[in-house]
Amino acid sequence: MVNNTREHILRLVEEEDVEFIRLQFTDMFGVLKNIAVTSRNLEKALDNRCMIEGGSIEGFDRNGADDLCLHPDLSTFCILPWRPQQGKVARILCDVYRADGSIYEESSRYIFRKVLAQAQDMGYAFQVGPECEFFLFHTDEAGGPTTLSHEKAGYLDIGPVDLGENARRDMVLTLEDMGFFIESSHHEVAPAQHEIDFRFAEGLQTADDVMTFKMAVRTIARRHGLHATFMPKPKSGENGSGMHMHMSLSREGRNIFADEKDENGLSLEAYSFIGGLLEHIRAMTLVTNPLVNSYKRLQPGYEAPTAVSWSAKNGTHLIRIPAVRGSAARVELRSPDASANPYLTLALCLAAGLDGIRRKLLPPAPISAKYEELSEKDKECLTKLPRTLGEAIEAFEGDDFVREVLGENFCRTYVQLKKDEWARYLSRVSQWELEEYLYCI
Repeated sequence: MVNNTREHILRLVEEEDVEFIRLQFTDMFGVLKNIAVTSRNLEKALDNRCMIEGGSIEGFDRNGADDLCLHPDLSTFCILPWRPQQGKVARILCDVYRADGSIYEESSRYIFRKVLAQAQDMGYAFQVGPECEFFLFHTDEAGGPTTLSHEKAGYLDIGPVDLGENARRDMVLTLEDMGFFIESSHHEVAPAQHEIDFRFAEGLQTADDVMTFKMAVRTIARRHGLHATFMPKPKSGENGSGMHMHMSLSREGRNIFADEKDENGLSLEAYSFIGGLLEHIRAMTLVTNPLVNSYKRLQPGYEAPTAVSWSAKNGTHLIRIPAVRGSAARVELRSPDASANPYLTLALCLAAGLDGIRRKLLPPAPISAKYEELSEKDKECLTKLPRTLGEAIEAFEGDDFVREVLGENFCRTYVQLKKDEWARYLSRVSQWELEEYLYCI
């Protein structure tokens, strides 16, 4: 994370001919918002004097938060590399405060900061590495998104079979211009599906990076005449897009998940962290998989988990332990999808893991076989993840822990909006129903 100062930013804006600065923040559902100021008003913005109307933002308190204030996080200042070379555009990520100077408790970035502080009080630092998957589709004549693609490439295929290779390369170069350390990029399993992975980082930086990543990917895709979507399951019969989270805890620079003497290379704290995730994952799923469409991805046969299980051997279970050991030891949670709010997702993951450590929870024995190879009897013994948004809402409401982490007011608004979404879905007649019933009934 860059240690920018106010003076450094003002000087850089002048030297680099930056004309517009976007003050960005994230709403309840992980949608990036911003208000732009000119360079002449930058000092006002850096003085935390830029206001927004909170009552017009999805998920914010429409009764008591009409006037909210953006407090720029100076470490996130970045000149956007795809804008003009003259009259450039920069951005700064912001925390949200009330007009009286108090923190806005329903801000998802603040919620994550609060859990990170709890980890720090326990002596831990939280490191995360996400795997961000997305699809690249054609646009129609009006520039609108479609689900069409000419390519039929699969896992790790290359050009000319991989028709998105050039766009993906531009995305990587753009992200590196913005300070990302890209570890790898490749074509994923489904046609037109891609993945770009960036280096492990401190938790808050990773959440910020996911938001920046999505913005950059969408922007560069449009420059190539394509539409990038992080929708979990845009096409029937194909794998969906996940956002697997690789997580570890460190103390004084040492990875505390590592224990070379253990058969799985894991410490007692790591096992308890897994135990906490397994304990709370059903309630967490409303946040890690927040859309009606999310549950079309969590189906058997599409390399996504469906049960509360873990393995040190393979990736068909909810939690996997990657083969790396020692200082790189980590826990991979495979259920989150690419539509999830990264701040809330990581806040709940960390809080659940810390709860497991505090209570010394231990997970059941790991499963070595692939989930698909288990007998039906063994599968029936496993707790299942929610199969629909409706089930996820019920699980969320039944767990006091998630309400404590996210806050009662936040949860009340979040649940109500998700119930409204579920009700709209249930009342809508789908194309499948028309094809299945209209002719023969």
